Amino acid sequence: MRQPTVSKYLIAAALAFGLAGAARAQPGLPDVQQQGDVSFVSGGVGQDESTAFRRGESSWPLALRFTGAGGEYLADVHVSVLDAHGGEVLKTDARGPYMLVKLQPGRYTVHASYNGNEQTHAVTVPAKGGVKAAFSWKAQ
Repeated sequence: MRQPTVSKYLIAAALAFGLAGAARAQPGLPDVQQQGDVSFVSGGVGQDESTAFRRGESSWPLALRFTGAGGEYLADVHVSVLDAHGGEVLKTDARGPYMLVKLQPGRYTVHASYNGNEQTHAVTVPAKGGVKAAFSWKAQ
């Protein structure tokens, strides 16, 4: 008889954790991805999604934006984030003009490359609040 009771508790716990994760998801944003200890989300294609990213920026320690010569939004930007010791903590391709990243407070170097043209920004993620970095490519 004990086994069904244990199963009920396991199912209840699994549902509780699943609902807790869903509650943290921000409406309108794509699914959060994980790479090591770093959580991130990228996208912003379309009016609704880009609005969701702009609204969500304040909840994330690092907000990145990628634009072209005329201010048009870019996707498929290669992004690499290095910590203060030069260790790579994130390496991915942005799925749209916005990327939100959860990082521990500290100093980081963000490398972004589009069509072979690389740009670099040094950022300091504060203990409270966040920081923004905008990348703009004039020649494509």
